Amino acid sequence: MPDVDENASPTGPVEPPAKRPRRRRFAIWAIVLAAFVGLFWWALHAGSGKAPTTPYAAMLQSITVEVATATRTDLPVRIDAIGTVTPIYTSAITSQVSGIVDKVRYKEGQSVRHGTPLVEIDPRPLAATLMQAQGTLERDIHVLGQARMDLERFRAAWAKRAIAKQQLDDQEKLVLQAEGTVKLDRGLVAYDTIQLSYCHITAPIAGRVGLRLVDPGNVVAANGGTVLAVITQLEPISVVFSISEDDLSQVLAQPEHGENLEVTVLDRVKQKRLATGRLLTMDNQIDTTTGTVRLRALFDNKDEALFPNQFVNTKLLVDTVRGATAVPSSTIQHNGNETFVFAIVGGKAHVQKVTAGVVADDKTQVTGIAPGTVVANSSFEKLREGTPVRPATAPLGSGSGGPPP
Repeated sequence: MPDVDENASPTGPVEPPAKRPRRRRFAIWAIVLAAFVGLFWWALHAGSGKAPTTPYAAMLQSITVEVATATRTDLPVRIDAIGTVTPIYTSAITSQVSGIVDKVRYKEGQSVRHGTPLVEIDPRPLAATLMQAQGTLERDIHVLGQARMDLERFRAAWAKRAIAKQQLDDQEKLVLQAEGTVKLDRGLVAYDTIQLSYCHITAPIAGRVGLRLVDPGNVVAANGGTVLAVITQLEPISVVFSISEDDLSQVLAQPEHGENLEVTVLDRVKQKRLATGRLLTMDNQIDTTTGTVRLRALFDNKDEALFPNQFVNTKLLVDTVRGATAVPSSTIQHNGNETFVFAIVGGKAHVQKVTAGVVADDKTQVTGIAPGTVVANSSFEKLREGTPVRPATAPLGSGSGGPPP
């Protein structure tokens, strides 16, 4: 047997030791990838199989929605409009005599009554003028008395044929002239008395005084345009608002053309009710530039919630629909010209066509469903005909089987 060299290399190529771990890692990754592919295939085919039958599993697959119930109620028919709080009376007081402002008796923002003192103007010049007129009147009264006495003497003398008839006639005319002079003097006294009373300026209406416009020592002129004070009546107060000419027929159809219809006033953002009053009257013509007509409503305003020139929203009640089926307006959906709701029956959503009617606050009158019908009020983008749903207000374990322990 020939000798074999132990150090000689074996027959054929020999794999380097560094490549063996690389092959092992590749095999491991291949096995892992195959396992993931198998798991994905199983999950895909298992999901397309029969749905879980336990109540808890069915709840996990259903869509949670807020629900509402159709109710039978009375819905008010209102006309919404915007308006402005307008005082019935606003008095801008000016001086009717010239003079110096002596006293300002009112305080800014003061509530006054009819006859409350406001401003005093120096009365001394007018008091002196009145005294002169009174003196002239007293003199002419005595002149008239003397003329009447002479007339009586002339009549006695004429009866005895002691004087000519012309003298008697002349004396009668002198008496009439004296009477006219006295009447003129009385008029001057009355006029000066009125002028003197204008020095004491009082409130012509009850209301609230604005900011002070004059100070003591200011000189004012008669009818000079200087406003001494502004008084605005607050109780009662009115709101003037405009409605479309298309809605005018609903008002005119009411008794007495809608007089005494209920009017509710809300704040600018329609969140707070400010007052409730009655329709007082409407304008006598439509504004051709806007196609609207103005109406005035009256409010007691005992709490002074309405303030002059305040912007408000109004709701005019023109009718009430009795026994209407109503749902929250947010439950109504639209698809082109179709209006529908998602009725919840047997744990599934069903498309139910309805016809919308009167809208009152957050509720809408509908026909096509019965009172007591439960409808979806959320998650509309997820709902289709027959979609399983679960009311959000229902507890998770409200099903017959209950959740597993």
